[in-house]
Amino acid sequence: MSVQIIERNGAPEYAVIPYEEYQRLLKQAEEAQDLKDAEEAARAIEQGEETIPLEVVERLLNGADHPIKVWREYRELTQEALAEQVGVGKSYISQLESRSRTGSTRVIKALAQALGVDLDDLLE
Repeated sequence: MSVQIIERNGAPEYAVIPYEEYQRLLKQAEEAQDLKDAEEAARAIEQGEETIPLEVVERLLNGADHPIKVWREYRELTQEALAEQVGVGKSYISQLESRSRTGSTRVIKALAQALGVDLDDLLE
C-alpha cells in the first residue's frame, strides 16, 4: 500500500492513500461492524430478548394498519380479548385500530402493557 503522510509542525496530520485502497478499507470496516452487530444480536437473543418477524416490522413501518392492530394480531389476541385485558369495550379497540378514535393516555398505557410493548410503539 502506498501512503503519503502529510505533517504539520513536524507531526503526522494526514495519511493519503489511493482511492481503491480507501474503498477496500471502508468495505473491511463495514464488514467488521456487521459482524459485531450480528454477534450482539445473537447474544441478546440468547439472553431471551424478543425478536420481531420481518413481516411485523414491515407492517409497522408501512403504516397501513394501526400499530395496535399489528401488535394485537402478532400477539394472537382478538379485539375482545385485548379489550377485556385493558378494561374497555371491543368497539373502543376497533375504533382505535380504524383510526376513528384516539385513545386516552390511560388506555394507551394499558394497551402497551397488555401487548408487551413500549408506549411509543403504539403511537403513530
